[in-house]
Amino acid sequence: MRRRLLALVCVTGSLVSACGLLPGDHQERKTVTVWLMKDSASKEFLRRFTEDFERTHDDLRLDIRIQEWTGIVEKVRGALKEPSGDGPDVIEVGNTQVPLYADGGRLADLTLESMRDWGKDTWLPGLAQPGKDGNKQYGIPWYAANRVVIYRKDLFRQAGIARPPQTRDEWLTATEKLNTGGNQGIYLAGQDWYTLSGFIWDEGGELAEEKDHEWRGTLDSPAALRGMDFYRRLQALGAGPVDADEEHPPQSGVFAGGKVAQIIAVPGLAQSIVRQNPELKDQLGFFPVPGPTAGRPGAVFTGGSDLVVPRNTDDQFAATTVVGALTGDKWDTELARTMNYVPNKTTLAGAVAGAEGVAAMAAGAAHGRATPSTPQWADVEADNPIKEYMTRVLQGGDPATEARRASRRITEALAPDVG
Repeated sequence: MRRRLLALVCVTGSLVSACGLLPGDHQERKTVTVWLMKDSASKEFLRRFTEDFERTHDDLRLDIRIQEWTGIVEKVRGALKEPSGDGPDVIEVGNTQVPLYADGGRLADLTLESMRDWGKDTWLPGLAQPGKDGNKQYGIPWYAANRVVIYRKDLFRQAGIARPPQTRDEWLTATEKLNTGGNQGIYLAGQDWYTLSGFIWDEGGELAEEKDHEWRGTLDSPAALRGMDFYRRLQALGAGPVDADEEHPPQSGVFAGGKVAQIIAVPGLAQSIVRQNPELKDQLGFFPVPGPTAGRPGAVFTGGSDLVVPRNTDDQFAATTVVGALTGDKWDTELARTMNYVPNKTTLAGAVAGAEGVAAMAAGAAHGRATPSTPQWADVEADNPIKEYMTRVLQGGDPATEARRASRRITEALAPDVG
């Protein structure tokens, strides 16, 4: 439940709202309804943002309603079809979900505001790119999170490794040294396809590409095969299951068991690790996923959220005013510090430099990517052929043959009439 001190205190379910006029008001404020996802922002952050926004915009009031992730796609799709003025004015959506909602022209085009007011040239690419359709910007980057390497500082010292690796080759060498004495150099499940995606992108490959308005799977390209080969070599330096992903079993529990030197995960997973094994509290470190060359971290899948404005809002100007405030430097930086996120702009990375895990995320996010920007990508993930492809290769299957098989299945999901 959200709370904000005004002349009176109003509490209605899981929303932050005012109750009528503030002291000194001479006209009724316009209400802007904002849907934000559960746990994206703390209650205290929302309280402070609401107070500041309403103090500086005396014609607007905020009605912030917290949504659950479960079932959100259909709920948002329904809201986008509501008559004008009956639905939310601003909605937080997962960055890779923007194409789902932009399809059919139900989102407001925010290209002008992005170029003129919001500094789109400095946005994180993994948030900005999925928010586009052609030359139009519909999703406005809010915050990001991505994978880093969480490692055991004590095991690195015991292996004589003085600093985190800077390149892929150094990473393989260090991991091989760590893979001794009953320890796993790295725990990497065989179906961690988000991590594989970064290796593919580093090689210049893609999961799928659009040509002549048709999408095709491209895991069988030479570049994508090189990415899979690196994954195979790294995964072999541990005992991760080849037929499961990072949640089966949860890799935090495996790491907490005390025999693993590294995992690839979001930094927040360290909290779960320490809860399960308090002795590791002062032994955990973080570094960006290494890239092929020193000085540039590897590409990573960037998760996070964008803000969108439905076309059926009855006041697009008020809605974009809220978007501009939430994603502007002041409050975006504050959100990142409060929630340990990566800010939405590369120029704001210094704001989180003091937190080792978040700083490692920010370094990787500067080269972050997202899944192919098509509404049909959700169909690929629903019966994910990439996972099966990875398992087959790690079990000894021919990579080129298995990549062609998986690419055909991706193509069928993205463009059923093309095969």
